[in-house]
Amino acid sequence: MLSAESLAALQEFRDEQKDRLAKFAELYEGAENEYSSRKEEGEKSNTDKSTQKNTALTIDDFQEDWQLSQFWYSDETANILADALLEGADENTVICIVSAPSVYAMIKARNPSTLPTQKIYLFEFDRRFALLSGKDHFGFYDYNQPEEFRDDLKGKVDRLLIDPPFLEPECQQKSSLTAKALLRGDKKAETESGDLQYKLISCTGERMKDNVKRNYPDTRITTFYPEHKNGLSNEFRCYASFECSRWRFSDEN
Repeated sequence: MLSAESLAALQEFRDEQKDRLAKFAELYEGAENEYSSRKEEGEKSNTDKSTQKNTALTIDDFQEDWQLSQFWYSDETANILADALLEGADENTVICIVSAPSVYAMIKARNPSTLPTQKIYLFEFDRRFALLSGKDHFGFYDYNQPEEFRDDLKGKVDRLLIDPPFLEPECQQKSSLTAKALLRGDKKAETESGDLQYKLISCTGERMKDNVKRNYPDTRITTFYPEHKNGLSNEFRCYASFECSRWRFSDEN
């Protein structure tokens, strides 16, 4: 038999789960209705208005599902990765974040007027995150089908952050096929400020180093160590095709 304290804690947990599910159900219904209305009216906007009512959502509203290997980045890490993606971008820069919703959530928490581009997309297997991005900026993504995703972004992405969900060679290799299908072929194009449009970041376990080098030959190990909210024990590293104000290439290369 559980003690009275344990029973009370269990009931509190169940109540929190119930409230969380109710909140998401309400948000989904509102987002669906708004999206349908906009489509019927034929509105054309770069901003998905269905997300404007949901700006209070944070990554903490989305409970991690460990079976999906969901581990949210710490706020500091998410901010650093967001800065790296946005630094030097212009209004034409297309950014895609794959399997790293905590970074997308951090960008969404910023004042929209401070963002250099509105063309920022989230690819995720967990469809709950369409509530953060809005349907216009969301793409369902299953790494087991690496090249089956929304056609309008194939070959159109300038900057990509990809965080393969599993520390397995197969997952890493299939995720790299997604990266190649998303990214533009021109790696020398420049933004209005003279920065490179093309930037690739892959954050994954340190033990995946050889796989990353093989799958993303133009990336190098950086001096930045990503950290997670809930103390994930696997040591993570950040591999990138560029240096920026938040990191340099490591001497380990």
